This record gives sequence, structure tokens and C-alpha cells, in this order.
Amino acid sequence: MSRERTLPDEAATITLGQQLASLLQGGLVVYLHGDLGAGKTTFARAFLRALGVGERVKSPTYSLIEGYDLEGRRAFHLDLYRIADPGELEWLGLDSLAEPGAIVLVEWPERGTGALPPVDLEIRFRHDGSGRIVSFEPRSSAGQHLINQL
Repeated sequence: MSRERTLPDEAATITLGQQLASLLQGGLVVYLHGDLGAGKTTFARAFLRALGVGERVKSPTYSLIEGYDLEGRRAFHLDLYRIADPGELEWLGLDSLAEPGAIVLVEWPERGTGALPPVDLEIRFRHDGSGRIVSFEPRSSAGQHLINQL
């Protein structure tokens, strides 16, 4: 079951990232969909900062993947915009994405089909005037539990 929320500005996108992070109890794989400038990276930064990432949260547009050490677990932020074929991901060492308790945020996940871990929650961002509309599609019990609390 999909749910939607209106985000009137960037501050609302940041608040959403913080809210979802505060509800997280274990590992989670989140696929972030949307056009360029739709708010995916803003959301990911807010989410990761709320989880306790103290260092600068860089956009992984050029590095493709950024990893962060959190208390007892890892978080990963991927941006696959520049990937033309999922086979290009082989050299990235994506095995670590399947670590127990890992938190994985993937922008442009459709470009990594077959190479990514199974998704728990899909979030779709779309432009709506000067704001955004975001929809949530849980794909696992963990994703459903998170959305039920939102």
C-alpha cells in the first residue's frame, strides 16, 4: 500500500529524512526514485545525519558509493545516475551492502537492477510546483513497519 506526503520546501524534505531515521530500529534498504533535483540527496543527507553521521555527507554522484561507520553498523549511500549497465557495479564490492544491520540508500536504483540487495522501502519524489510530493511503497515487513509508524 502506497502512501503520499506533500513536502512544500527543502526544510520539509529534511524533516522527513530526520523522522524516518528516528523510527529506524535495524538495517534497511531504501530505493530513492525521482528526477534530477527532486530531493533524493537532500533526504539522504538528512537521514544519515539524523542517524549520527558526523562527517560531511557527500553526494556519491562521482564516487558512486559513500560508506559511513555508525555505532556498531554501517550505512551506505549510492548514486547510480552515471551507471549505464548493472555489470559496471561488479568492481564496487557491493557484498558489504548485505551486512546484517546495514543501512543502504540508493539513488537511481533502476540502473543497478540485479546487483543491489532486496529493497525494504521505495520512496518516490516528484516535483509539485515549488515543492515535492513523496510516495512510500513498503516492499518488506521492515519497510511496512517503518511506514506504519510515520
